[in-house]
Amino acid sequence: MTKTIGIIGGGQLGRMLAIAASRLNFRTVILEPQPDSPASQLANRQIVAAYDDEEALAELAEACDVVTYEFENVPVAGAKFLEGLKPVYPPARALEVAQDRLTEKAFLNGCGIPTAKFHAVDSQADLDAALADFGGAGVLKTRRLGYDGKGQMVFRPGDSATGAYDKLGGVPLILESFIAFEREISVIAARGLDGSIECYDPAENVHRNGILHTSTLPAEIYEGTAADATTAATRLLDKLDYVGVIGIEFFVGADGALIANEIAPRVHNSGHWTEAACVISQFEQHIRAVAGLPLGNSARHSDCVMQNLIGDDINDVADWAREPDVLIHLYGKTEPRPGRKMGHVTRLTGPRSETQSE
Repeated sequence: MTKTIGIIGGGQLGRMLAIAASRLNFRTVILEPQPDSPASQLANRQIVAAYDDEEALAELAEACDVVTYEFENVPVAGAKFLEGLKPVYPPARALEVAQDRLTEKAFLNGCGIPTAKFHAVDSQADLDAALADFGGAGVLKTRRLGYDGKGQMVFRPGDSATGAYDKLGGVPLILESFIAFEREISVIAARGLDGSIECYDPAENVHRNGILHTSTLPAEIYEGTAADATTAATRLLDKLDYVGVIGIEFFVGADGALIANEIAPRVHNSGHWTEAACVISQFEQHIRAVAGLPLGNSARHSDCVMQNLIGDDINDVADWAREPDVLIHLYGKTEPRPGRKMGHVTRLTGPRSETQSE
């Protein structure tokens, strides 16, 4: 029987997982190199060590019954090392897929889930050839790491790509084609140890400067598009033999067709609305899954808009607190910086309404 859950990573996602775990009477131990991390402020214990420190990983395994993680750049070798000691959910295989954008897109295509066209780029010559194939346009990204718009370059016809490979560090890259889309959505889904699956309603997302700004429910999409998104999520979860919560981002075309952008094998920023508009949040759902409990109902009881508080937005908390039907969640970070996620707010906008019919 699970009593203690280990969490690799001490950021705000780990913090919210620790809160959810405590409500279900589980203890949590955080492995995080930064002392006084947001998660450690609310967990029962923190092991201060690097994510690939095998001695610390063994200590974490000894202290816990099951281990999970709050971000997708956990070293795969460390996750596999832990799998030899205690159950690790989601499995290390999910990390392998999500950490490399080339592997990720090939995996999605193998699941029958369409993505943008792409080329591997391992040299400047590869980049020149890939751009020529895409008419001189595309988005160049590092295959590993990079998030919230980091590690990317955008090319439009006529732009010079000279030296671009070296500018991004001379590391393995991927060039993705531009696609025409009307909006961006994401689906938060969970799979339990028994193979049961729960999918939350798709959220419509707006980004600013490469960082998520708002997630709105319901998304302005057709019922068929929402159904296609949850079908894709289900297929992906089963293919990975997944346990826990996953976030899947999609582009939506004018005809309602979906193009997968990326997956995140963890609780996801675009699912923060669930703590205000659902009885069972994505955080509790993840804890239920990794602890072997039955999954909860993912139904949404209210329409809502979740907004991230970035940098100095934290100074507006008093204004948000004056508004009715607003849930405020701050992350325990003391220093606001440009681009830094300091918290989020979710405004309930009325009883649940449906997506558009065809």
